[in-house]
Amino acid sequence: MMISKELNALINDQIGHEFEASHQYLQIAAYFESHALKGVAKMFIKQSDEEREHGKKFVNYIMETGGELKVPAIPAGKTAFATAEEAVQYALDWEWEVTRRINTLMDLAIKQNDHLAREFLGWFVTEQLEEVSHMDTLLRVVKQAGEKNLLMMEAYLAHE
Repeated sequence: MMISKELNALINDQIGHEFEASHQYLQIAAYFESHALKGVAKMFIKQSDEEREHGKKFVNYIMETGGELKVPAIPAGKTAFATAEEAVQYALDWEWEVTRRINTLMDLAIKQNDHLAREFLGWFVTEQLEEVSHMDTLLRVVKQAGEKNLLMMEAYLAHE
């Protein structure tokens, strides 16, 4: 086995978190779809797909390193949001939590001198910069537009 039991367990947890994020982003997409903001909904569906792909990358890593795959149960996500700002803030907070989790995985890989894991996790570290930055920018657009001018979000995403 090329992966420690401790790192294997944490990556299994992360797989669940990535799949949970995929489900959560579908719920956020549904919120925006229900407000006729199809461009924003489409962006969150794309985010959902990306999170599922991230989970699959972790699955493949465990299998390639001879680890034991144990995908945890996926809890139901938040299904209702009072405002667009709340929905995007929830997504941003989620990405900050993912960043914390990825950093914890990287810290363990460094501590264990696991160069394979460090190389693998490096991609996720870089990805989190993009994810947090994107959600932070979207939140700032929502705040500037205000709830009555959310069509500006559609225009922003169309030009992004």
